[in-house]
This record gives sequence, C-alpha cells and structure tokens, in this order.
Amino acid sequence: MSTVPAGPGDYRQVPNPEQALKYAIQHIAGDRVEIVEGVITPVSPSWAHETAVDLIREQIGPRMRELGLRAGSGNLDLPGTENFYVPDLAVVPAELAKTEGALLPHQTLLVVEVTSPSNGDTDRTAKRRRYSQFGAPVYLLVDRQERTCTLFSQPGQLGYTLVEGPHPFGAAIRLPEPFDLDLDTGGF
Repeated sequence: MSTVPAGPGDYRQVPNPEQALKYAIQHIAGDRVEIVEGVITPVSPSWAHETAVDLIREQIGPRMRELGLRAGSGNLDLPGTENFYVPDLAVVPAELAKTEGALLPHQTLLVVEVTSPSNGDTDRTAKRRRYSQFGAPVYLLVDRQERTCTLFSQPGQLGYTLVEGPHPFGAAIRLPEPFDLDLDTGGF
C-alpha cells in the first residue's frame, strides 16, 4: 500500500499505483487532465471544439429533461487500466450526476468525444475501444478534422458491433433510444 496526501497533514492509504495516479490527477490545481493509456493529458478545448459540444447539448436538452437525465464532462474511470477520461459530454441518469467521484462508462447513456488536432487519433481508436470494453452503450465521435460524425453502439469486448457512419457534417445523425432524435450536425 502507498500513502498519498489528501491535504496538509492528512494522509490516506491508497491500495495500488493505479488508484494513486487517478487520485493525483484529480487534485491538480487549476487544470483538468485525463489519463489515456497511461499518458497524462491536459484537457483544454478550443472554442470551435466547445461549440460542437454545446450544439449537441442544446439539441438533446429537451429530451434529457423528459427522461430525467443530466449531461456534463465529469470523470469516467476505467478500473484496472491506466485510463481515467474526461469526456467532452456524457449523459447519465440525474441521480448519478450527483456523484462526487468518477462514474463508469456503463453508467452512461451517451458519451460524446469531439476531436482536436492534438487528440484525434486517441478519440478515434483508444477511447472508442475502451468505451466499448467498459460498456458505454452509445459513443458519438465528432471528428472535426475529417468533418464527419460516427455513431457507435452495441458495445463488446472487441469493439462496438454497430457502426453508423462516418457521415459528413450536415447529415442528420439518429440517436437511438432512449433519445430517439435526429441530431443536426450542420453547425459543427
């Protein structure tokens, strides 16, 4: 067991290095970071990136309220791996959104990642694979460099078994149940 400071003069026992690392990145002052395949990565999206996320949030908002869901970019842990994600947008039941700690991908209803020049390959491959392995039911990849959207669903250990796309920006993307709505991608 290793000891990790929880605050000045306060030490708590952390059972393994994975948990110590995940604990440490949650306590970096002033920055949001995630761990992708063992690499600590700062999360600092551009305005264009945030605009795509905001447009999605606006479109799914009414349906989320009907269903008692909440959206945010809260932490997602992938236990047993060197991964701790800060998705661009995750939709979860309202009760789970009150959780102080990280959630697990299988507790989400939708995970959205929007690529940036610095992380496009991560979102296209590593995160897609890991979200599937950890049971995120629907993964929407908004690829700003390719100007496409791809919807992945029906997760499994070897990847998502249903892939819709890539569709060019401007095409409507049908989000499955419980959302059951067409997402307008024209403004991305």
